[in-house]
Amino acid sequence: MDNISLLYVFFGFVLWHGLGTSIGYHRLLSHRSLACRKWLEYFLVFGAIFGFQGSPIWWTSIHRSHHKHSDKEFDLHAPSQGFRFWNYDWFLQKTYPSFIIPKEQCVDLYKDPLYRFLECDGDWPKAQWLNFFWIAVVARMVLLPVLGWQGVLVSLLASVFFFQMPLVFNYVCHIPKYGYKSYKTTDDSVNVWWIGLIWFGEGWHNNHHAEPGTANMGRRPFEIDPSWIILKCLKAIGLVTRLDDSKKMPQERVPVAVTVK
Repeated sequence: MDNISLLYVFFGFVLWHGLGTSIGYHRLLSHRSLACRKWLEYFLVFGAIFGFQGSPIWWTSIHRSHHKHSDKEFDLHAPSQGFRFWNYDWFLQKTYPSFIIPKEQCVDLYKDPLYRFLECDGDWPKAQWLNFFWIAVVARMVLLPVLGWQGVLVSLLASVFFFQMPLVFNYVCHIPKYGYKSYKTTDDSVNVWWIGLIWFGEGWHNNHHAEPGTANMGRRPFEIDPSWIILKCLKAIGLVTRLDDSKKMPQERVPVAVTVK
């Protein structure tokens, strides 16, 4: 493959991983803010898995816990946990912490046999090997006839590159000095405009924490949410069957002054 083709492969895989995480793992599985055709759901889910995001139940359990304990002691993603823990130490553990019980917090996902299989009954080392190695790395070899070894290697590099992005962006969006608040919440979440624009709308983080049940994270004209635009297109052609766009903020979360930095 020539260099231009390899660039297409790289950014194509980053796009697949990004939409798989932003729409598939985050808005669809974690928050149930939309519904879509099952084959499309699986396509998005495997985009996240190939991007080294791990088991769907594992990711969803931790994310739902993040919203419940945001920026508190039990938040595995909180910047206050320190660089080593929030960046990589938390997913190297051997089991879920006592306050995360997937079979109670993810009853909906346990109904799906594929997700139960990928979860390996909560055995973290076994599930990490399955999702991070056997699927995300070894199964990628099926692309050899199409992409060649160079294309497969570039796709792997794209996945490794992508793996750090959600961690870094989630970290930045919970440090007040890097963004602005549109709504009063009980956590440190802020909107970070440049992350919102380049990272599938996920940077409008304070909006999301104020109302996690909506699939549209943008609130103001300049808060462009690429994932929401794609979802609206998919709904227009019938691939997305339900799309929540409630902009009614909870009464206790009063809008505050906006200062874009």
